[in-house]
Amino acid sequence: MPSNKQQIVFLTGGSSGIGLSTAELLMQKGHIVYSASRKGCQTKSDELSGGKILGLSCDVCDEASLKSAVNRIINENGKIDVVICNAGNGIAGSIEDSSDSESRYQFDTNFFGLHNTIRAVLPYMRQQKKGKIIAVSSVAAIVPIPFQGLYSASKAAVLMMMQSLSMEVAPYGIKCSCILPGDTKTNFTSARKYVKSSLSDDNHYKTAMTKAVSQMERDEQNGMEPIQIAKAICKQVNKKKPNLIVIPGGFYKAVGIAVKIIPIRIKLGILQRMY
Repeated sequence: MPSNKQQIVFLTGGSSGIGLSTAELLMQKGHIVYSASRKGCQTKSDELSGGKILGLSCDVCDEASLKSAVNRIINENGKIDVVICNAGNGIAGSIEDSSDSESRYQFDTNFFGLHNTIRAVLPYMRQQKKGKIIAVSSVAAIVPIPFQGLYSASKAAVLMMMQSLSMEVAPYGIKCSCILPGDTKTNFTSARKYVKSSLSDDNHYKTAMTKAVSQMERDEQNGMEPIQIAKAICKQVNKKKPNLIVIPGGFYKAVGIAVKIIPIRIKLGILQRMY
């Protein structure tokens, strides 16, 4: 049966990986999850908990699409308790070779799409005088990765914006949380795009980039399961006072501590040797 603690959740990037695992776990906990992606998400229900996943077709880069999704949630429930901004993508290649359009491609979803989503739900959360905004960033926000500089930059921008946002919305009873996953075994690896000129045989960075990205892909496919990240997100959904910055996994928590105390030159030297 539905619980009186049941929450209405709007989740972006819900069709696979971390998003799908999060939607299913929240459903099992009895929550109503409006799960969105550009290609749409399946609708499911859990009779035991009363939880549901309601699929939405929504593009976070399209403000009209977002407005339509949010209007549906409000019309059907009168509120949004939680928004989880999980939609994202990745592009690999050197910073020098990245064109303006390729740089914008990386930021359009990871940063501006997240910004669009937050802007779409905030008027309702302010009116409610409560709500939770959870953003999925990355350990790459605090650990710069060669040949994924644009990805690291977009996730660092998310981390900084969420910290600023937490101060702005606190007077309205709205809480913020930023999740920083490390390497996770999802289809993100196979979906990664490449800077076009980086694939040329005579590209000056090709050998180094190929070596670095190959190592990243091995780390990802040997990384955490999506359910581990989903559990960290679900914990923040259910907390009265969610943590502002969450790094799932003991190893990555240690990395988060290390990057604060290791001198920058040593840190970059270690990363350069790794990749």
